[in-house]
Amino acid sequence: MTLRIAIGSDHHGVAVRSKTAELLRNAGHTVDEFGPLPDNKQPVDYPDIAAAVAEEVHCGKVDRGILICGTGIGMCITANKFSGVRAAPVIDELSAELSRRHNDLNVLCISGDMLTEEMIYRIICVFLETSFDGGRHIRRLAKIEKIEEQLGMASPNG
Repeated sequence: MTLRIAIGSDHHGVAVRSKTAELLRNAGHTVDEFGPLPDNKQPVDYPDIAAAVAEEVHCGKVDRGILICGTGIGMCITANKFSGVRAAPVIDELSAELSRRHNDLNVLCISGDMLTEEMIYRIICVFLETSFDGGRHIRRLAKIEKIEEQLGMASPNG
């Protein structure tokens, strides 16, 4: 399955972001990168990067997003401000699998400081290869969408 993926990082994840983007492209995916260039060592603000990737997912320009910062938490908080975005900080392969199967996670948030590159790559592979189970989980996602509507969040289609 070939996917369109937006991957972004702040300064904590720039090296692993660049390597991951290259691996994903080599696997046949279309990848857009957001964040500082690999040789830039200056700090950047994670909300700016998270918003750029979340907007791509929200508008349907990409199928999935990947965000890498110090913990994955700040990126997650920002990304979830966009309707239609289901982001979670994921720390292992099981949580990556279950968040895809049960929650149709479309934005993976990862710690660039607390996980090894090998762990990050394994988590990303599970995130990209795992399908949404549907079934009873569809009803729950519909409830999340209803909450977004009640809060006045703009829908992905306008």
